[in-house]
Amino acid sequence: MRAAIRFVSELGITAGVVLLMFCAYLLWGTGSYTEEHQRVLQRQFEQEIQRSVHEHKGKRTLGAIKLGGAVALIRIPRLGADYKYAVVEGVDAEHLREGPGHYPGTAMPGEIGNFVVSGHRTTYLAPFNRIGELNRGDEIVVDTREARYTYRVTEKEVVLPTRLDVVAPVPGHPAERPTRALITLTTCNPKYSAAERLIVHGLLADREKRRA
Repeated sequence: MRAAIRFVSELGITAGVVLLMFCAYLLWGTGSYTEEHQRVLQRQFEQEIQRSVHEHKGKRTLGAIKLGGAVALIRIPRLGADYKYAVVEGVDAEHLREGPGHYPGTAMPGEIGNFVVSGHRTTYLAPFNRIGELNRGDEIVVDTREARYTYRVTEKEVVLPTRLDVVAPVPGHPAERPTRALITLTTCNPKYSAAERLIVHGLLADREKRRA
């Protein structure tokens, strides 16, 4: 009997250690994966910007972006001077492991409509971990090959996952035709849960084209 109790206790300790190691991997190990991919994506994207500036001399167009390719670089000054991520095309699990993802079919940066970006809040470097700290008027800066777009936060809301209208061209009004360039950031809420979605909306405030 004593041996059986010892065996069960040891089994429980082992299971606990394995569980802790798994949790540590989710929180920190996955970040290493994303960090490596972000370094590659950001370097490639910045090189493309430089080539675009020198080769096309003002006649630049965004062109088609393949799934998994970098759409833009996103910066949020409120979250620190070092906050910078390459936004990839796509929001499937494989894409969000590499960084924030642009919802295919929604507007591109600077376009009329809703540029929608989703990101992890706790794992895979947690790019959207702190977007709940954003306040009305805070800047969201988006760099593309052609221009820099600065959006300003207009509102935040927490919704159920079934509220798909928040990513419509006119958030909350899917039947309306868009007349403004908007941005929407989405992530899970609360942290460590997917019960809800935290949504941050913004409006384009400035557009600065790249000079040849």
